Amino acid sequence: MKNSKLIIFLVGMYFTALPAMHAQAQQAEMIKQEIVQLVSGAPFTMPAVAVPSFAGRSFNINDYGAAADGKTLNTKAMNDAIQACSNAGGGTVIVPPGLWFTGPIKIGSNVNLHLERGALIQFSKNIDDYPLIAGLSGKSKHYIRTPPLYSYKAKNIAITGYGIIDGAGEAWRYAKKSKFTATQWKEQVASGGYVSPDGKEWWPSKEAYEGEAYLSGLEKSGMQPTRDDFEHVREFLRPDLVVFDQCSGVLIDGTTFENSPKFHVRPSHSENIIIRNVKVFSPWYGQNNDGIDPTSCRNLIMYNCILDVGDDGICLKPASLASSQTPGPACENILIADCAVYHAHGGFVIGSESYGGVNNVFVNNCVYVGTDVGLRFKSLRGKGGLVQNVFVDGIQMRGIATDAILFDMYYGGGSPDVEAEKQDDTHHAEPVNERTPRFQNFSIKNIACLGAARAMDVKGLAEMPVKNIFLENVSIESEKGVFLTQADGVTFRNVTITLRTGAVISLDESRNITIDGMKYPAGAERFLSVEGETSEAIRVSGVDVSLAKKGIEIGKDVPAHAITMKR
Repeated sequence: MKNSKLIIFLVGMYFTALPAMHAQAQQAEMIKQEIVQLVSGAPFTMPAVAVPSFAGRSFNINDYGAAADGKTLNTKAMNDAIQACSNAGGGTVIVPPGLWFTGPIKIGSNVNLHLERGALIQFSKNIDDYPLIAGLSGKSKHYIRTPPLYSYKAKNIAITGYGIIDGAGEAWRYAKKSKFTATQWKEQVASGGYVSPDGKEWWPSKEAYEGEAYLSGLEKSGMQPTRDDFEHVREFLRPDLVVFDQCSGVLIDGTTFENSPKFHVRPSHSENIIIRNVKVFSPWYGQNNDGIDPTSCRNLIMYNCILDVGDDGICLKPASLASSQTPGPACENILIADCAVYHAHGGFVIGSESYGGVNNVFVNNCVYVGTDVGLRFKSLRGKGGLVQNVFVDGIQMRGIATDAILFDMYYGGGSPDVEAEKQDDTHHAEPVNERTPRFQNFSIKNIACLGAARAMDVKGLAEMPVKNIFLENVSIESEKGVFLTQADGVTFRNVTITLRTGAVISLDESRNITIDGMKYPAGAERFLSVEGETSEAIRVSGVDVSLAKKGIEIGKDVPAHAITMKR
């Protein structure tokens, strides 16, 4: 009799799971077809990225004691449901509509954390709910706060559904007075916290404000910070909202992530990743509030995402490799398409750390509206590496605060407006080593920008110029034109620069520059300005330089015959 009841129960479970399994299979097939279409246009061979699949089992967090009252701390219930799902061989953990207050959540292998529409996971503002840990491995000498949502060395995992995940970032972030109105600043200060002695910054506490200086002092003294040291600055240690470290087979689909303490979505040292239909929001003044930051990731496809954040929108961070990864470029085989970025320091960004290397990146059909920079490639001596084979095709921009296109090998960590005004010694060469930034082989096509402070700015190093940039079918309306310093091998083909002041193109210590068929407004102050004794092999063809008040201006140090003109 008992066996009969068990059989009836199992059969019932099987038929209950059938609709969910069928819907999941349909969704997976649709994603596969979308990926096939996206990959077909890539200028390199993109490895197959499989869509994660999950068993038909489902685990509702209500069944594990979760309460959607916005007050009950559901950390245990959430993790119990996930652990039960993983232990059973995998499936879907259901977060139904409701306000789910919680501490850190860890996702195990073969688990799909599914937020139904109307579900809001609200992470706690109490930093004591995020224990200090020795890295996700538990073995690091660098302690961190437990991330709100994370996974470590898991396989076949997902966050899906149209719910919202809020990181309670206001409890962690500092803020700058310069980014507030007088009324907003008054309200921020009245909320509590600590104002820096110079009156320019607000911090959640004095301990948070002093944390960076404390750790920096230990580093300068050559001392290895202990656990007690990290505990001393625990209020300074902001976690990223979502961290998937050393994972394989990741799907993030449909969910909205907002208000992170630091970066929002950061897959790191992971492979075979699909990020689809994701939204990321934070206050525009949020410090270090990057949107989606793949860090040392390979075989990643991201599409149909919308971001509006306080720092970089979509940013590749090619840092060191994990021991579980095979040697090679840290960020490789990455496709980003059909995304929109509103407020952000950069629409698509690489850097600032680039020492892990980048190879094979394709960014296609994206829109950047109101970002500080459109395409932003940044690094600096000591943090550099080889970044190559980056293809950008089809970018629409509007209202860019500084540069539509920027290559900056002198990035000092400031916001784009601060960095744009910085004077760098681009004539001073240093010895080349493994941490010298090397940016080369960039193809930038079919770009339209309506409004920018500068059309393009390239700042290479004297010992390592930015090399081999190809621009075709580019149209930019800007206050100022193109600036190339320490560039080698730049081609402009069918490019239109509609500027208001200065030279259309200004070159300094740059060579092997081809300007083919460039258009610009009649009456421009100058078409071409050339400076620097190493500037040479500048070829101009199909350009009516007589439209400018002064066609070409050549500095006294520029070698004779550095410029070749052809109608």
